[in-house]
Amino acid sequence: MNLPNSMTLSRIAVVPLLIWLLSASSPLHGHAQEWVASLLFIAASVTDGLDGYLARKRGQITTMGMLLDPLADKLLVTSAYIVLVAFDPGVVKPWIAVIVIGREFLVSGLRTIAANEGFTIDASEIGKLKTVIQIVSVVACIFDRGYSEWTFGPGSNLLGGNGPGWFMLPVHWIAVAAIYWMTVVSIISAVDYFAAFWSKVDSTAKHARAAKVLSRRGVVGPGL
Repeated sequence: MNLPNSMTLSRIAVVPLLIWLLSASSPLHGHAQEWVASLLFIAASVTDGLDGYLARKRGQITTMGMLLDPLADKLLVTSAYIVLVAFDPGVVKPWIAVIVIGREFLVSGLRTIAANEGFTIDASEIGKLKTVIQIVSVVACIFDRGYSEWTFGPGSNLLGGNGPGWFMLPVHWIAVAAIYWMTVVSIISAVDYFAAFWSKVDSTAKHARAAKVLSRRGVVGPGL
């Protein structure tokens, strides 16, 4: 047990707490429920990149960390979208949650097969973009239930007022745009992972076929 692994475990521990906060049995109500749940999700998401960075910097990469880190990521993301289907049904549709969860299963399966074949699939820039958009979409959808918009300045609704303020941030439309953008990027990311996987598998298969041909000809290695 070390600091990076402790951070990973804390991310797993956040999952049931997040589900509880966004459920009908939540002890918090109104805007307090949205703010606490959002801050909790953001804090958990920050540990996603931080635990890996600390593990590499401190030389504390462990087998447990390699196992738990992707598991924690997928639990946090999939549970957030599942609970948002009930928490904000106007924006998060069931089919969106299915696509997100299906994408996570696909990538996990491809990485497992790749590991068995002796190679790895590195995270692409599209995958990193998808992670950022997921955080934005989840937070926006949490706030969308209580705020259709945020106003800033005199009469700000963030301060309990009801005036127009100086500036208006359309929370609802940000949530809608973020959730559908996330869905599109998730599909593109899945296709990108599959293309990278297929090219690696195809290359490995060609080398294996070439090795078999050489072995049949009696050329199996130096000195043989």
